[in-house]
Amino acid sequence: MDIKTIKQVEKESDCLADAAKLNDVLDKLAKNITADFKDKNPLVLCVMTGGIIPTGHLVTRLTFPLQLDYIHATRYRGETSGGELHWIQEPSISLKNRNIIIIDDIFDEGITLLEIAKYCETKGASSVKSVVLVNKLHDRKADYQPDYVGLDIEDRYLFGFGMDYKNYLRNINAIYAVKGM
Repeated sequence: MDIKTIKQVEKESDCLADAAKLNDVLDKLAKNITADFKDKNPLVLCVMTGGIIPTGHLVTRLTFPLQLDYIHATRYRGETSGGELHWIQEPSISLKNRNIIIIDDIFDEGITLLEIAKYCETKGASSVKSVVLVNKLHDRKADYQPDYVGLDIEDRYLFGFGMDYKNYLRNINAIYAVKGM
């Protein structure tokens, strides 16, 4: 995909949450997570690749001891719609007897997050909680609900703050919706 096309998509898209709104959302998430985990020594798992930006911004707001690792499972692989779940990387830190906090960018259909939560349970985690920056509003969900949700956003194709458009625009410090998608 050429840069001109990517810039055009960004220019024509609708901003649904700017940087100030995202800061407020992250502060609220951090407050709630801190209340629940301040004495639990959790292991935070960043879901790559989309979770990298929300995780980075959120963990700097968590004021208690924690460990940080990542897990990489994806259904999108650079496409605009999901397919079969593809496992790329398991965490390097043992999950056994740990309180796990999974952080991801978006809860769309929920299949990836559901499978990661199940994976953590099979590895012996004491508890598994999930955090998503965005919950997309529609009725095509797996039988799973995240424990902490930053924003509910309409069912459109989103990018920015970790979410991508064809592997681009994750680095935008806001959340946008592509026009016509």
